[in-house]
Amino acid sequence: MHKVDLNADLGESFGNYTIGNDDEIIPLISSANVACGFHASDPSVMIKTVEMIKKSGTTGLGAHPGFPDMMGFGRRFMDMTMEEVRAIMLYQLGALEGIAKTYGVELNHVKPHGALYNATFDDYELSLAIANAVKEYDPKLKLMGLSNQNLIKAGSEVGLEVRHEVFADRAYENDGTLVSRRKEGAMVTDTDQAVKRVVKMIKENKVESIDGNMIDIQADSICVHGDGEKALDFIKEIRNAFEENDIKIETM
Repeated sequence: MHKVDLNADLGESFGNYTIGNDDEIIPLISSANVACGFHASDPSVMIKTVEMIKKSGTTGLGAHPGFPDMMGFGRRFMDMTMEEVRAIMLYQLGALEGIAKTYGVELNHVKPHGALYNATFDDYELSLAIANAVKEYDPKLKLMGLSNQNLIKAGSEVGLEVRHEVFADRAYENDGTLVSRRKEGAMVTDTDQAVKRVVKMIKENKVESIDGNMIDIQADSICVHGDGEKALDFIKEIRNAFEENDIKIETM
């Protein structure tokens, strides 16, 4: 039997604006990456999301820190020093864990968001800064990063437990990095295609790039974006496919 974590980026609503179907998604996944107030969310949304995670009883809580870019949803790169990166990491981890402790929920892992995550693909120094900040904050936390890429390597180098992440709804370049959202075909919107890709990732450790090449991949955790148009459909169909293929969903 294969085992894999199923995660989603959640808690990204703000004030009167609702993003995603968190209440429906949380019971169906095994790990939730919760926005920490910089790219999305606010204290009330963070509290509500932590409460839903606690109620589920099976979903692991992860921090989803990003650049301080609320207007751009954290998807615009910001040129920061490594000390500034360290500071925004510590600030966001502390904010989410403070709420989580109040509700008796433990922080399990960290996964950077958006442009901060993507910038690590080509920047090992940034990857190390993120990994060191996580270790400095709590060396027991797991660090999630794109499969076989810099964040995984940096986390391993500093002694953190790492988890290789793959994406159900994103296209891949030939080097194993994600296709930029600015490029056509970056998002996989066909549910059947996404499900077949995920099963192949888990059972064969392979994924087809946007150019049609088969590349190696390690799937410790599958991500479905919680703000995606078909996120809930993806998750339901993925769960059905996992049952048919003897794949067990398990929190990292």
